[in-house]
Amino acid sequence: MSEVPSENAEIEDEVIDTEAPLPLDAWHRARGARMVAFAGYAMPIQYEGIMAEHLWTREQAGLFDVSHMGQVLFTGEGAAQALEVMLPGEIQALKAGQMRYSLLLNEEGGILDDLMITRRADDLYMVVNGATKYDDIGTFRDELPDAVTINFLEDQALIALQGPKAVDALARIVPGVEALFFMQAAGFAWHETPLWISRSGYTGEDGFEISVPADAVVALVEAIAAQPEVKPIGLGARDSLRLEAGLPLYGHDLDENANPVIADLTFAIQKRRRAEGGFHGAETILHQLAEGAPSKRVGLTVAGRMPVREGAKLYQGDALVGTVTSGGFAPSVNAPIAMGYVTVNLAIAGTALEAEVRGKRVPVTVASMPFIPHRYHRKGAAK
Repeated sequence: MSEVPSENAEIEDEVIDTEAPLPLDAWHRARGARMVAFAGYAMPIQYEGIMAEHLWTREQAGLFDVSHMGQVLFTGEGAAQALEVMLPGEIQALKAGQMRYSLLLNEEGGILDDLMITRRADDLYMVVNGATKYDDIGTFRDELPDAVTINFLEDQALIALQGPKAVDALARIVPGVEALFFMQAAGFAWHETPLWISRSGYTGEDGFEISVPADAVVALVEAIAAQPEVKPIGLGARDSLRLEAGLPLYGHDLDENANPVIADLTFAIQKRRRAEGGFHGAETILHQLAEGAPSKRVGLTVAGRMPVREGAKLYQGDALVGTVTSGGFAPSVNAPIAMGYVTVNLAIAGTALEAEVRGKRVPVTVASMPFIPHRYHRKGAAK
């Protein structure tokens, strides 16, 4: 779901030719952010350095601008039921304030995007990836019945506050957010500005995502960034954080060639949907759930210090057995790690493989994900 430039350790300056600037563009530049073109916008890739920003987020609280992502509302009779044709998750049973990770599928079950969807009092609120948002909206408009109204929230900004001290910082500004648990959301107000806040994120840490009117976002981030636990963080560290957390990146680890089984995202298909089907690609997906898929997304640890990056081929002996889809140095692990696809018989933790990097073979080992424990604030978890 997180959308960031991959290959974070080898960032080069580039000419930025983008759409209209996002609401926080000047704010980032005033703080010395290094800006790059991404998803049609100029985005901050780093401020003081990717490693320092990554470790700060793991230890304190990092503030991210994710306003390039798409925010969409669905209203009308039967909206949840209609969306279940395109999403394999249980949408109809969502309670108010409950959110769910899901996948937008093509007719064959390939993944068009990954997303978050939340039930609100009078609508369904969805966040989709920035590079795919216009295609996603077009797909929804083509496939959903006329009774369902789609509203693209172009005047809303989106920010994320992630890290173990995120709750301390945000609760001083917006009292009551501490009562939320992971994957819960609710409406709040800050100086009469309406906010929609979820306890969610894509770093493996506790944290929040905040939808705020674009004309109020600068004032809000100023208030958040003034807290002692908080520093602004660029998209480079967001990439390394999500990789350590074992979270896939659309356009790299996920695309139309992968379905939820191959991508190891079967948790996104709840019990009723498995029993009833009725979603795009259900015949193939449910068959692979029962009988197995030809390949699977896995984690990889890397011998030595050389990063293994996207596109590297994976071998067992002379046999080509897979491809790396994300990779880089993991600051919290203090070692290079990667993610990729291998034939299913090799998708077992401890399997020894080799990655081809610049004409040389580098030993890698299939590993369980996440690479670092998730620290979500779950309901019912022991304190």
